[in-house]
Amino acid sequence: MQEGHVITTLEKGLATIEFGHPASNALPGNILSKLAKTITEFSSNDACKLILLKSAGKRAFCAGASFDELIAIQNIEDGNEFFSGFAKVINACRTCSKLIIGRIHGKAVGGGVGIASAVDYAFATDAASVKLSELAVGIGPFVVGPAVERKIGLSAMSDLAINATAWRSAQWATSKGLYTHVFESVELMDKGIAELVEKLINSNPEAMKALKKVFWKGTEHWDTLLSERAKISGTLVLSDFTRNAIQAFKKS
Repeated sequence: MQEGHVITTLEKGLATIEFGHPASNALPGNILSKLAKTITEFSSNDACKLILLKSAGKRAFCAGASFDELIAIQNIEDGNEFFSGFAKVINACRTCSKLIIGRIHGKAVGGGVGIASAVDYAFATDAASVKLSELAVGIGPFVVGPAVERKIGLSAMSDLAINATAWRSAQWATSKGLYTHVFESVELMDKGIAELVEKLINSNPEAMKALKKVFWKGTEHWDTLLSERAKISGTLVLSDFTRNAIQAFKKS
């Protein structure tokens, strides 16, 4: 079941990309494809100086992979294609020539943590707790892992990946470097975002482009790495363990 949306606006140099899905802003393949395509398009749009990435609604930021699509995967090729969707979004963020600000208003799970890790500067609220739940359903954060590790370090990423059913608070995520600022409310967060956006829109675009390259130095091999990681997840998702675990999660 492929529902949801990706909505964009471009105003005064700021491109806003919003994704949404009825299932707590989960990420089915069509949303992943649209996100990657949209980020890439704004990268080459001279009218765009800065990107704001956000999700719809007032509750979860992103529930990660769509369970409906995971359970529908029937072969390795389909599995590889689905998980490659996350790889394409992360690589689109990585290679985008524009700085990307993340607006994390609520909980982030699995691929949602990957999205939050792939932006260049993340704002969050106290409600934006995080969890890498993949191991709990028999997979593992293989595709998003490099992005998460790059942002918070191997030790903290391992903590999230191994203790896959435990939520970590927004304060914990901030202390590890995932979020730059955490606010008590969405209103205060949006005020903070607006203040930074105004400063960056009036900054030198070439300087910001050069900074972006510096920030992501050492990730040039990620096209290959994340593709290989997608194959691991695409194989594991076919196991009886994973299928039973996903069905149990859907019923809970």
